[in-house]
Amino acid sequence: MIAIGSDHAGYGLKQTVIQHLEDLGIAFNDYGTYSSMSCDYPDFAEAVCQAVMKGQADKGILICGTGIGMSMAANRHKEIRAALCDNCYSAKATREHNDANVLCMGARVLGEGLALQIVDTFLETEFSNGANHVRRIGKMS
Repeated sequence: MIAIGSDHAGYGLKQTVIQHLEDLGIAFNDYGTYSSMSCDYPDFAEAVCQAVMKGQADKGILICGTGIGMSMAANRHKEIRAALCDNCYSAKATREHNDANVLCMGARVLGEGLALQIVDTFLETEFSNGANHVRRIGKMS
């Protein structure tokens, strides 16, 4: 299960990602926003992060204009490891090395095609469970 949310700036890309998840048969819950009317990104970061922390979702996806605000809001939560990704290499590395559980993207920074490739990479890549990576993640707790 994927928890997904955006603010008004990320709404359009969120709708594209939702359609992509539906096409792939990946279950998700949409935590808003539900329009392009101005709103506050921390509210949607909170909802998605709560779903991940409570085990209602395996991973989260957050989208705002740049992805920066969402990543800052998400990383305030102790159990969240949110990664702002603008390329597939970073999406792969953050899953393998950091066991990131929330992907953040910027709708004003990425084209739709690249964004969907980043989503696929993030969702398909498993954590390596390497001892060095487990140790480093433990130091962030």
